[in-house]
Formats: sequence, C-alpha cells, structure tokens
Amino acid sequence: MLHFTLDTTGNKKTACVELDILLQGIAMKDASSLEQLYKATHASVFSFALSILKNVHDAEDVLHDCYIAVWNNAESYCTEGKPLAWLMTVTKNLCFQLLRRRRKNADEPIEDHTAWSCSEEQSVVDRTVLSVCMEELTDTERQIVTLHAVSGFKHREVASLLDLPLATVLSKYHRAIKKLKQHLQ
Repeated sequence: MLHFTLDTTGNKKTACVELDILLQGIAMKDASSLEQLYKATHASVFSFALSILKNVHDAEDVLHDCYIAVWNNAESYCTEGKPLAWLMTVTKNLCFQLLRRRRKNADEPIEDHTAWSCSEEQSVVDRTVLSVCMEELTDTERQIVTLHAVSGFKHREVASLLDLPLATVLSKYHRAIKKLKQHLQ
C-alpha cells in the first residue's frame, strides 16, 4: 500500500509526480491511492464539471463517475507528467456524455444553474456573489477561468484541454477577468 502526503508547498512538478504514483497505485487496485487522489483533486474536478454543466447535482454525479472511471481505467493512463490534465479530460468527456444524453431525452433542461461553488468555507453571501459573477461569463470563459484560476492550469494547458488556440484562451481569459472586475465594481 502507498502512503504519503501530497506536496502542499505549491511545487507543481512534485505534485504531478505524486499524482502519477497515485495513478499507478490505482492501476494496481489500491483503494487508499484512490482516496488520496480524490482528496487532492476533487475540488478541481468538481469546479471544472460545474463550469461545463452549470448544475451542482450534475457536477456531483460527474465527480462520482470520474473517479469510478479512474478506478476502472487507471492502467490505461500513460505517465506523461500531466495526470491532472488526464483527469480533466476524463471529466470533460463525462460532462459531454451527460449533455448528449440530456439532449436526446430533452425532458430535463441542460441550463439548470443553481450554484457555481459549494465550498463549506464560503459564506452564503460569497457563494451568491460568485454565482452571480460567473453568470456574467460565457460558457467558454467560465471554463477557462475555472481551469486557470481555480485548478491552476497554465493557459497552454487550458487551450489543449478545450481544443482552442492559445491566443483565443488568453484573450477570453483577460476579457472574462475584465467582466468580473466590472461586475464587482
């Protein structure tokens, strides 16, 4: 069994190596590795899913499904030093699958935006302000801000995840930040 603590000093390279080790443990069906991976990444996965789905309950479902998919497919992960990018790709694919199923059924609205974040540390006022601010952004802008500002991806990594040119990601990010600043003033 693998037992260690993730680096909390902000060293991204060390964290990637540690996440790679956890994924190797999951590939060997080590449940404690899955638990550690979940603790280290669930906030980023949930935020990204929420930025796409705009529904807390759907984002929670995708969060659950994501870690089940990781458990079932960890052996297919090839170490390239980007474990969080792989995890976000799994999340993105699950979100789009859910949206496609919803479109087929058409009984449930896709745009059921109830809250953008549900961190326990945030007050109700903070969550309300954050939710209202994020509604000012387009879907793409919301995803870019979430991936860059919340999950800590570099702009080029965001561009790769969203299949957008780097220049587009940069301009949309800066435009989104301006919108948020103006809305807060």
